[in-house]
Amino acid sequence: MSVWVGIDLGTQSVRAMAVTGDGEVLGTAARPLTSRRDGDRHEQDPERWWDQLAAACAEALANVEPARVAGVAVDATSGTILLTTKDGAPVTPALMYDDRRAAAELDRVNDVGGQVWARLGYQRMQANWALPKLLWLLRSAGPGVRLAHQSDFVTRRLAGEPVATDLSNALKTGVDLIAEDWPTAVMDALGVPPDVLPPVVRPGARIGSVCARAARETGLPEGTPILAGTTDGCAAQLGAGAIRVGSWNSVLGTTLVLKGVTRDLIHDPLGVVYSHRAPDGSWLPGGASSTGTGVLSAALPGRDLTALSREATIRDHATRRSTDRERTGRKSGDHARAGRGSADREGSGLEGSGRWSGNQGRAGRSVPSVIYPLVSPGERFPFAAADARSFTLGTPADDVETYMAILRGAAYVERLCFDYLDLLGAPVDGEIILTGGATRSAYGNQLRADVLGRPVTLRETAEPALGMAALAASADLARTREIVEPRPRDAEPYLRFVEELRARGWLDERVARHATERTRA
Repeated sequence: MSVWVGIDLGTQSVRAMAVTGDGEVLGTAARPLTSRRDGDRHEQDPERWWDQLAAACAEALANVEPARVAGVAVDATSGTILLTTKDGAPVTPALMYDDRRAAAELDRVNDVGGQVWARLGYQRMQANWALPKLLWLLRSAGPGVRLAHQSDFVTRRLAGEPVATDLSNALKTGVDLIAEDWPTAVMDALGVPPDVLPPVVRPGARIGSVCARAARETGLPEGTPILAGTTDGCAAQLGAGAIRVGSWNSVLGTTLVLKGVTRDLIHDPLGVVYSHRAPDGSWLPGGASSTGTGVLSAALPGRDLTALSREATIRDHATRRSTDRERTGRKSGDHARAGRGSADREGSGLEGSGRWSGNQGRAGRSVPSVIYPLVSPGERFPFAAADARSFTLGTPADDVETYMAILRGAAYVERLCFDYLDLLGAPVDGEIILTGGATRSAYGNQLRADVLGRPVTLRETAEPALGMAALAASADLARTREIVEPRPRDAEPYLRFVEELRARGWLDERVARHATERTRA
């Protein structure tokens, strides 16, 4: 059986994985990467990428017969670029995905290219995107330089000759995803010489073959096909198996990222959702929130998160048993009061929403505490609010309740993301696949299924390197570990959280109304 090699070139490490066509992992290895950070500066040494990639790849392939290796693809961080000579040697350090030193170029980029960006659905570029950084680098560059995205640099080394870039990595450099080419008029107006830009192809297209020198260094057989890759976010989506229209991959770790599949391009008036192009020409919309479980380490330093998850599950079950007994008692009381014309008006708890004080809801019912878990100031998705800050509703009594409140807040943001995507017209009725570090919490997985009101799928392995192997193989290599079914839930706490965001001026009234109506439906 053929073996496919996926390589994930990340921020902290490079990871290689050798996988069969039915998803069996035959070998995997990783090597560390280091950064130079100083204020808005975030750089890496491109030569280090190659050295560590070669070492990781050779180890992953150590026990794989060379004749079985059928293809290789590489993903990389979105928006990371450098300038090279025409022979591929680095001229500058690599400016990483979150380097913001090109912020002064942003207004010109958006003034000149605004119509194209709007047509592509994301409205405006951001300061850390690749095109502003390219203009900033070109200001001090000599003649004859070439643009290289992070993946381009290493795939050129693999091929031993110039290669095309992929539409996914080129998105933040301004490629026209509809025309599948560079917007020549925009680039000319910005002063980007045509020979600086590489040719562009869809992810999965063959862009070259492994050369003899790269074969010696990586263990990949000479002549192995090289397939155009994607960004790391799209690679993770492919690794999770979210490849059918209406399916979504929700990655919850330090922050929350959602990526799905649509037939048509989604246009977002707020610009918080943008779409990549899939290998088959469909679209991969998504957004990245600034919330996530990264706040757990700061809020609960030194605590055993596995133990907290176990205790949270125990308390959750106890609360549900108590609630079931209360509901049974209320129903008995309702029957007794029926002759006096009294009726139970509590229903599902959806009649009102707003701020609450303490942990008591209507009729003295306990309202769970919620922490809006912003990892850093400002929110990016499902709304844009530079002044957004973390807040707590209610008063967690101890570390377990704090843990539950943080995961509850993350689950509510995740639900609001899907409510917003539904408002934009994106299909959200397909499989929801959860990946990321937060899936280690059984309590969190059940909570997210409950809040979404949908079954959620957990994978045995879901990582970008697997996604690149899947892309190279043109196959779904994901294997399901578990499907978590939702339980009945009280929607009042979620709607009160939505109202709090609206009342603080961060969430648009139309979005809040749609979330409420969709939840009540």
